[in-house]
Amino acid sequence: MGKQDAVFYHETVMLKEAVAALEIKEGGVYVDATFGGGGHSREIIAQLSENGKLISFDQDEDAWVNKIEDERFIAVSANFKFLKRFLKFHQVDAVDGILADLGVSSFQFDTAERGFSIRFDGPMDMRMDKRTALTAEHIVTTYSEAALHLLFERYGEVRNSKQLAKVIVEGRVKVKLHTIENFKTLISSVVMGNPHKYLAQVFQALRIEVNDEMGVLRTFLEQCVDCLKPGGVLSVITFHSLEDRIVKQYMKCGFWEEERDSIYGTRKAILMKPLGKATAPSEAEQKRNSRSRSAKLRIAKKI
Repeated sequence: MGKQDAVFYHETVMLKEAVAALEIKEGGVYVDATFGGGGHSREIIAQLSENGKLISFDQDEDAWVNKIEDERFIAVSANFKFLKRFLKFHQVDAVDGILADLGVSSFQFDTAERGFSIRFDGPMDMRMDKRTALTAEHIVTTYSEAALHLLFERYGEVRNSKQLAKVIVEGRVKVKLHTIENFKTLISSVVMGNPHKYLAQVFQALRIEVNDEMGVLRTFLEQCVDCLKPGGVLSVITFHSLEDRIVKQYMKCGFWEEERDSIYGTRKAILMKPLGKATAPSEAEQKRNSRSRSAKLRIAKKI
């Protein structure tokens, strides 16, 4: 299948559970922050009356091959970190619910030229938005040894991240790291344990850095309270412990650290209430879709 014939696809994780958490009102206004294959968006819009509205974000231009043709649907070709800006642009003051599925799509993993997967050779790219400049190749060819060490340790939880960084910096002088295979060959001598798991951790770290995923997630979450109506619901699916900790902390406290008023030393007001603990996909879904196994759904309501 040629690139021009490719169809953006994604098996939606926790489809019913994530949408049910929103407690859809027929005439409500909702946001799908990560349109992807459109599964969650289609489930939401199917529950809306003619007075309802759905605003969906996706920075990946390939995703919009699945665009929903409906007067109630607004497509935003941008990163969800611009949530507040685009709601204002579309004259929406506040919404009844926000859903975000933070997983990489099946299409992105399965398309070699996107550079997300360790299974295929392709360019060291990993950009979710191809309009941005930073690529995985730029990171592995220009970052200092110290910066690479910190990156793999923080975002990939790679056990020998210091050794890995050293091998990359020493090897890139002789080897061009344009492709995934070139990169995998260069680091093969330091792969520990299960090669698939190790490489997945390394690639996760690079992907997070390329797309500033942790920074984007924090920026997005900080806007959610302002963008939700009182009683509005935030439904978020995470796929690894780094982002899950951020979502859990925000839903519980509404901020990242122990933030206190500089004058009186009092804690900032908590504006979100978590609704139960994180839930995992059903056993049946995990058997049907192996990529769902690490997923967690967290739900909170604006107080």
